[in-house]
Amino acid sequence: MVRRLIVCRHGQDEDNAEGLLNGHRDRPLTDLGQRQAAEVAHLIHERHGAEIDAVLCSPLQRARSTAETIASRLGKEVRVHHDLIERDFGVLTGRPFADITTLATATLPTEKVLYFLEAEGAENFDVLRLRAERVVQTLTAEFGAEKTVLCVCHGDIGKMLLAVRRGVTWRDALLSPYIANTDVIVL
Repeated sequence: MVRRLIVCRHGQDEDNAEGLLNGHRDRPLTDLGQRQAAEVAHLIHERHGAEIDAVLCSPLQRARSTAETIASRLGKEVRVHHDLIERDFGVLTGRPFADITTLATATLPTEKVLYFLEAEGAENFDVLRLRAERVVQTLTAEFGAEKTVLCVCHGDIGKMLLAVRRGVTWRDALLSPYIANTDVIVL
């Protein structure tokens, strides 16, 4: 495995600001999201800048814009890694959070959010955790055990990367602390 994996969630995008579930929707960062990206770029530079060997991100513009801001501060290039995309939210894509209770067939309430586990057309957490395993395997094959990689991505895939790195179930990962916009987790 890579020596260290640093996961950063993207800044606030338009769907976040409007209280909508985004999944694969590709909306831009808000002004607040751009400020958050600049702030987290400074934080990452100060705390981890010297050790980061590569910056990878989801193909969605909210993650890509955040990653570009961070990478610019670090003097690095950004590479898109398609498996870092947020999970497909199926019928809940673009819907308000309140629709989870009517459109999801299984949920998991936590302190901060109500996760939907099953919904029509949605990628479930078993599949998402397998995708996170594939990400870690790919990074290990490419970078080896001596490198530190920063992945700028989304809340649910970030939680599954945490599950893989810590060797816990997807359910345990969902019950771990919430990952807010531009939170950074060192794994």
